[in-house]
Amino acid sequence: MPLFTRSHPLAQQKATGETDSTAATETAAPPEPQGPPEAAEAADTSEQLETAEAAEAAGSAESAADSAEQSAQLPARAGWFGWRTRYPRTARAVGLGTTVLAGVLLIVALLVPDRLDRITLQSFFRFPVEAIVLAIVLLVLPAKARRIVAVVLGAFVGLSTVLKCLDMGFYQTLARPFDLVFDWVLLSDAADFLKDSVGRSGEVLAIVGVIVALIAVLAGSALAMVRLSDVMARHRPMAVRTTLVLGVVWIMCFTLSFQVGGVTLATKGYSTFLANRVQYVREGLGDADVFKKQLNVDAFAKTPPNQLLTGLRGKDVMFTFIESYGRVAIDDPTMAPEMDKTLAAGDARLKAAGFASQSGWLRSPVTGAGSWLAHSTFLSGLWVKNQQRYRTVTTSTRATLTSYFQKTGAWRTVGIVPGVRKAWPEGKYFGLDNIYDSTHLGYNGPYFSWTPVPDQFSLESFEKLEYGKKNRDPIMAEIILASSHNPWSPIAHTIPWSQLGDGTIFNQIKKEGTNPTEVWKSAKRVRTEYRKAIQYSVDSLTQWMQRYGNKNTVLVFLGDHQPVPTVTGGTSDRDVPITIVAHDPKVLDKISSWGWTDGLKPADNAPVLSMDKFRDKFMTTFAK
Repeated sequence: MPLFTRSHPLAQQKATGETDSTAATETAAPPEPQGPPEAAEAADTSEQLETAEAAEAAGSAESAADSAEQSAQLPARAGWFGWRTRYPRTARAVGLGTTVLAGVLLIVALLVPDRLDRITLQSFFRFPVEAIVLAIVLLVLPAKARRIVAVVLGAFVGLSTVLKCLDMGFYQTLARPFDLVFDWVLLSDAADFLKDSVGRSGEVLAIVGVIVALIAVLAGSALAMVRLSDVMARHRPMAVRTTLVLGVVWIMCFTLSFQVGGVTLATKGYSTFLANRVQYVREGLGDADVFKKQLNVDAFAKTPPNQLLTGLRGKDVMFTFIESYGRVAIDDPTMAPEMDKTLAAGDARLKAAGFASQSGWLRSPVTGAGSWLAHSTFLSGLWVKNQQRYRTVTTSTRATLTSYFQKTGAWRTVGIVPGVRKAWPEGKYFGLDNIYDSTHLGYNGPYFSWTPVPDQFSLESFEKLEYGKKNRDPIMAEIILASSHNPWSPIAHTIPWSQLGDGTIFNQIKKEGTNPTEVWKSAKRVRTEYRKAIQYSVDSLTQWMQRYGNKNTVLVFLGDHQPVPTVTGGTSDRDVPITIVAHDPKVLDKISSWGWTDGLKPADNAPVLSMDKFRDKFMTTFAK
């Protein structure tokens, strides 16, 4: 559409005046004398020829004007209430500003990285080849098709911008991009997390804000593309020449790897981004068939129950996951001194109670979040890296480490899962005779942000509900400690076990805790609170072992994944510590060939085992 409509009232008046004047002159002029008939006929013929030529010229001019107008498809507009006519300079400035803003919006959409840590000022001073390609497409199309294609391309650029924003969030949380095939279900989990963190009202406001932003991005990018398309159509010769020149310049810069301030000027990053997304989708769509083949391979599927886990018969075995307990908690220079003290104190407690331990590393399939994927990987012996694999394995007959304990008939199998607050049908898959979620632990205290039950109380409930019973069968327990779950504020601290009661004592502890909104304003404070949460979980566990463990207790505890990049600094390392604690020296003797480190702290160079390999390694080691 035209930027504004020009009005020429003086020209119109002048033309009208000239017409009136001519008409008056012709009326006032005396009649010319009649000439001979031949002369009159010749004059008439001459006038007809001149009239025809004038009409032909006028017709050509009118046809050319109509053609130009039709090619631009831009009828004149006066704007709302005729403001373009009344304020032509303002209209011209607004039009120019709108065009520049549209161009900037599209260039930013093409250039913006999909990771927050890569967004710098230099990243926007680049020359995207996609802008040239879009200009060529819009220039070669006819008017009607051009407008439709501009809307479609603009909306597509907007959608890709939304995808980049999703990637930013996923990189900040999971250290990976958003998966267009598998990750949609995680958006509902994110909404639940918001509700738990900021309440129902905050969740609703956040969702409404996201929807409004989505519509604004799609509409804004589509309108921007249409705007630039119209401007190029009005100035087609100049647009064609400019596009050709820019194309040559891009080719030269790309060929010569020309850089400005260390940044390559010519880029095809947007095309690479789209190509990678297409490849991820193709791999995701084919992942189901690959995983189903792996699902049917189980070295112990045909092993008789009386030959399974015979090296642990009569022992109480606890598989305990500490949320977000990653390698960074032990290796990071700012956390290591305090964590070393906690681990050393834990070693001292265990030694005083007659226990010994050995530690190593596992490599988790996830980082930042996705605990359930790590748990199912550890227990199933399969690399469960996405939600589709999780659903596939939990609806299959694939046996887990815990279900093999159940299969023997030699253990009562239970689950302590305080992080579960609603129906959990997958629980049956893991072979647990009884599951205690957050509503069945007897806790009447407050939530600590996401965490429904503090770790110390969860362990005390396990003692009261199962472990402390007399004349019971050996127990195999899966225990998930959730106090070290993001956002790590506020966090509980250990208190005398005799004061736990029904958990109401934690009301005061929560009041004395930190505010997550304030904590998350500083990455340094986030790391500090994360470290304190891990210390609390480890202290709770080692104190419980000292207080309630006996000669038949075997504890396997591990982290499920590394914390979010805010804590890790964006490292791609997915290692988590794992420790086996036992009173009976024969248990640790069986793993002596694993190369693990004595104590709760694994050495830097201790072996790193893929988490999906642990199930078979453990069952093979304790098969006799």
